[in-house]
Amino acid sequence: MTDPYAVPDMDELLAQVRKQTEEVQRIQRTVEAMEVKAHSRQNEVTVTLRGDGRFTSIDIDPRAIREYDARNLSEIVLEAVNAGLQKLAEASSAKFAPVIAAAKDV
Repeated sequence: MTDPYAVPDMDELLAQVRKQTEEVQRIQRTVEAMEVKAHSRQNEVTVTLRGDGRFTSIDIDPRAIREYDARNLSEIVLEAVNAGLQKLAEASSAKFAPVIAAAKDV
């Protein structure tokens, strides 16, 4: 049984903090390097964005340009953009999940 009044080893605690900080930074670099693609419901619009949140492309099917007016097309683009942001958030959360779980165990 461990002594509840024992003083923790500060060097050990600092080493754990450094290790976790390095892991978070490594994961952050991985997330920033990710590339995510998402689509509107009927695939009229495809967006690509990086882990840092910057969009690198928005591709619109030429048939959609002929078929929809500007207002409807803008809604379809927003749908794809929001799907991309959601997908990026989910992927980022999945990458950080092990670190968050480890922190809860401490």
